[in-house]
Amino acid sequence: MEKSISEIEKEALTRLENTTETEEIKELSLHYLGRKGVLTKFLRNVSSLPENERPIAGKNANILKSTLDIAFNNVLKELESTKDDNVAGIDVTLPGRSCKRGSLHPITQISNEISDIFLRLGFDIAQSPEVETDYYNFEALNIPKYHPARAMQDTFYISENIVLRTHTSPSQPRTMEKTDPPVRIISPGKVFRCDSDLTHTPMFHQVEGLMVDKGVSFGDLKGLLTTFIHQIFDNKTSLRFRPSFFPFTEPSAEVDIRCVICRGKGCRVCSRTGWIEILGAGMVHPAVFEKIGYDTDKYTGFAFGMGIERIAMLKYGIDDTRKFFENDIRFLRQF
Repeated sequence: MEKSISEIEKEALTRLENTTETEEIKELSLHYLGRKGVLTKFLRNVSSLPENERPIAGKNANILKSTLDIAFNNVLKELESTKDDNVAGIDVTLPGRSCKRGSLHPITQISNEISDIFLRLGFDIAQSPEVETDYYNFEALNIPKYHPARAMQDTFYISENIVLRTHTSPSQPRTMEKTDPPVRIISPGKVFRCDSDLTHTPMFHQVEGLMVDKGVSFGDLKGLLTTFIHQIFDNKTSLRFRPSFFPFTEPSAEVDIRCVICRGKGCRVCSRTGWIEILGAGMVHPAVFEKIGYDTDKYTGFAFGMGIERIAMLKYGIDDTRKFFENDIRFLRQF
């Protein structure tokens, strides 16, 4: 035998005492207790000892094997325990940190609220493309080429006959082409115009509404919009209808509400008038029905369109529409 049991024990315990790394201790355990370890080799060579020494040598080797196994495991457990106690920056007695939950953008919230109101009033939701043809964006809505009303739209042209839609009104002819009366739809979505100030941005959101049936009157339009205004704001919100012009409605009206920012006293949002325009509306022009093929002697209808940002500004008391798109988390988390 190259080494006696006492020598192996002394050497192993000395090396264990001077080892502080977990991986090194595991390697040390394999060196002495593994299948090719020092103690395993000793036990295999016991037969080479004199016959009277074999029993005691085998017994002492097995005892040492058990002793070293316990010693290695105890040191490993102690190191793991110390490691857990010394993890920097963690106090296991503190409550867990919850993940911050996001929320819908305020424009999306208002769009959903508007949609819910009209769904309860019996309307369906329709969609139309954001990149639109000149025909549906203008001509099908009684705005032929070179009509002065086109200058009011500040249009982004992609090509001569392709535009970024300037309003959600193209949903009207697109829906009527596929649907026989009665028609009751709203169409929320993005629209695009070359305009930017406190109350306008180049990209904004609108909700278009259309109702076509037998005997539909301007009185039905006023009743519907009054109901909507009272539900989106409150029953005390005053509104007024002013005569206006839209090529695709006749008669046409602008609908104003008493400014909820200043309560009618006058501020920069309402241009010091106490009133703020909230939507445009009117009876669908017979020329629009004729392009679609609806019988103008049989059917009448009304249409309206509103800016979602304008509704959100008034509902939340915001005085600059550009805040919706600046991505300031301090602003957005309020909603």
